[in-house]
Amino acid sequence: MTWIRPLGAHAQRPCTLVVCRGCCCGDPRKNPGSDHAGQLARLREAAAASGGRLAVRTSDCLGPCAQANVIVVQPTTEARRRGARAVWFGWALDDTATDEIIAWAESGGPGATPLPATLDLHRIDPPAPKPPADAGRRSRRGR
Repeated sequence: MTWIRPLGAHAQRPCTLVVCRGCCCGDPRKNPGSDHAGQLARLREAAAASGGRLAVRTSDCLGPCAQANVIVVQPTTEARRRGARAVWFGWALDDTATDEIIAWAESGGPGATPLPATLDLHRIDPPAPKPPADAGRRSRRGR
């Protein structure tokens, strides 16, 4: 289990890798031959060795299941203030993709370092936001 320190309102957030481990990502039945546990261990080792410049979290299903394994690289607090946004990667199944994601995140990630062309091949669009559950219902107030 990875310990997550609560962030204060003004705490600086490191470049963060959000690793999907929902229904399809990390599932050896969907992508046999990929070392899913080894990938997550390598990402966590890189974060531990970064001196706080890199963090790793896991998440339930992030949505684009057809593009498993999905990893989202979130920018640092400072890069986000400058307009950087999270970058989504799919088909991150082998050591090469994992190495490239780690290297880019260690160098600063979104908003700090240009995305390498080879890593751009793994970039995917995030899923469209889901409408609120009550979006189709009419309000009964005021009747």
